[in-house]
Amino acid sequence: MRRLLTALCVIVLLLLNTLLLIGPLLLIALLKLAAPNRRLRALFSRGVMWVAETWAEIDKLIFAIFTPTVWDIRGGEGLRRDRSYLVVSNHQSWVDIPALVQAFNRKTPYFKFFLKQELIWVPFLGLAFWALDYPFMKRYSKAYLAKNPQMAGKDLEITKRACERFKDLNVTVVNYLEGTRCTPTKQAQQGSPYQHLLKPKAGGVAFTLAALGPQLDALLDVTLVYPGDRPPGFWALISGQVPRVIMDIRSRELDPALWAGDYENDAEFRQYVQAWVTRLWQDKDHLISELKQQL
Repeated sequence: MRRLLTALCVIVLLLLNTLLLIGPLLLIALLKLAAPNRRLRALFSRGVMWVAETWAEIDKLIFAIFTPTVWDIRGGEGLRRDRSYLVVSNHQSWVDIPALVQAFNRKTPYFKFFLKQELIWVPFLGLAFWALDYPFMKRYSKAYLAKNPQMAGKDLEITKRACERFKDLNVTVVNYLEGTRCTPTKQAQQGSPYQHLLKPKAGGVAFTLAALGPQLDALLDVTLVYPGDRPPGFWALISGQVPRVIMDIRSRELDPALWAGDYENDAEFRQYVQAWVTRLWQDKDHLISELKQQL
């Protein structure tokens, strides 16, 4: 009964927080949409970010008051809001997002996720995503490009144009290299060589680096570890069943060579990026084994 009451309190407060702040966010988004010049749009963008960060900060307060979770954040010293970062993390649970909020909200620029272009047409959410400067991307399949070779490279051009607004803003771009949440079933299906991870997809991070590389100041390599054999779900978090979450954050320099080639058409460059991602993932797998021994 106690867990149920805790979860209900958290859900109600999270919904109230969202309902109270969605109105101001959408109002500023409309002002941004109507702004006549780039300077005003950048100003309204900062306003939208402030609302989003306030929403996230209140969510953090709700979790702190009603749940016993200890957010064991290691590293991340020296993070700055006037810098741009690429965040790479393992992905196990819906709790991963609140964990990132705990670690980075108001310490780095507000999160950006690459979204499918079709999401811009979702009522209200599409406007909010646009106002938050989430880059909308369009990826063409290999089958489509085989039939329409003239479209080769167009997806990257679209994404680069979407990222042009970041020239006026610092960003924190989040990329989950596994592409989906890691489970033992998925590991078995793909024959993952890692003990705790799925195979990483180098194409996604290569796409991000090609679009934003020169603007990024550092890579934030995040490793998330939860107690128990299975990562907790969101219900476990809001009902107070997650005692501790370890977040190891390591800042790494980004080599400009990682965005100096054509990932799609240059086999040698593609191999270089894939080797970099493989080393990153091997180190993360070993680190997870070490951290799990501390839980």
